Amino acid sequence: MSALRQKIEQQIRERGPIPFSRYMELCLYDPELGYYWRNAAQFGKAGDFYTSSDVHAVFGRLLARQFEEMWRLLGSPAKITLIELGSGRGLFAQDVLDWSEKKFPAFFRALHYVLEERSPALRQRIEATLSRHLNAGKAQLTSSVYIDADAGSIFVTAAERQKNAVHGASCGSVRQDDQASEGRTNSELGASKAPTIVFANEFFDAIPVEIVSPQGSLRIDVRAGRFVETWVPPSSEELEFLDRYSIHPEPRERVEVPLQAQTHMSMASGLERGFVIVIDYGYSREEQLAGRHRGTLKAIRQHSVSANPYEAPGEQDITADVNFTALAAAAEQQGMQRQDLVTQSQFLLGIGEANEFADAFEECRLPQERAKVALQLKHLVTPAGMGESFHVLIASEGVEAEKVSTLAGLNFRRPR
Repeated sequence: MSALRQKIEQQIRERGPIPFSRYMELCLYDPELGYYWRNAAQFGKAGDFYTSSDVHAVFGRLLARQFEEMWRLLGSPAKITLIELGSGRGLFAQDVLDWSEKKFPAFFRALHYVLEERSPALRQRIEATLSRHLNAGKAQLTSSVYIDADAGSIFVTAAERQKNAVHGASCGSVRQDDQASEGRTNSELGASKAPTIVFANEFFDAIPVEIVSPQGSLRIDVRAGRFVETWVPPSSEELEFLDRYSIHPEPRERVEVPLQAQTHMSMASGLERGFVIVIDYGYSREEQLAGRHRGTLKAIRQHSVSANPYEAPGEQDITADVNFTALAAAAEQQGMQRQDLVTQSQFLLGIGEANEFADAFEECRLPQERAKVALQLKHLVTPAGMGESFHVLIASEGVEAEKVSTLAGLNFRRPR
């Protein structure tokens, strides 16, 4: 029996059956034994899954081009802050910073890149990967970010705050809690009123969710050394979410209720001026009503997908498709203007069209090198790869909607 399983069972014996979201938090973010805490080997061919930055540096290069365009729409300010939520190993940040330095020097001079990552193992990888940019002060690594929309300020603290890892803010996030409890000091906090871009790639799919079925809201109990499922009446918050943004489950059906994701999105959207970009696999409410994306929770291990989240606590990823209808509503409730969803294929094709994806092929010298890169690019943009399963949500604040609609990444969106 794994140590994490024992820890979860002990908590259930002490407190009684726990919500599924709590179980998922412990599996992924327990500060000692959680999946994302224990090591940094989850990514790539030898790990459990790929991210877009594992495929090719062109993903970060294209986003650097899009960030630079956003900076120009904001009036080319002398300083702009880019916050990446859940920065992983820092590969995306490395690609964005290196390419911006090479291709967009004016933007690079204005850019301050904040990497938000709570996993100690991944933070160590980031420190090694981005040592040059961190030492130069161009990049900053933090465990949490606080946005004060009323003051128009962003505070960055490097305090670990691991005590919060499984108590409502497990994934690492933009936070709006009371900083007085952190013992706010000038040495810990840096404040910025610069325009801001918040970027989240494959971040929201790993935020713990509630599970609701016609039987009620899911709870996890232990009997005879095994995890068993029990049900309690759903909360008013869960029912309201289903009414507004999702569907009520049919008999023998389960639906995820991502209440924590809504909180994270609301916090990330508390900008005075700037953009929020979310890229993830997910769906709209219309797709659910059409019978798709109903019950998307899955466990991932060594590139294999399982429907059993109880099999190997702490040793497999647990994710759920992202409800983009709900995320867009959370941004709008903060006063942001959101654009229609586009697929990752449409988004990247729009950005790369102007120079025919020269960002991908610039370093290729031989035909076989170009052929290899072409296959990697195909994986990012075609339906057979990530192109159609991933969607992109863009929301803005303090920028004219007409200007936002001209962004290159929106060029290929389908007309309504």
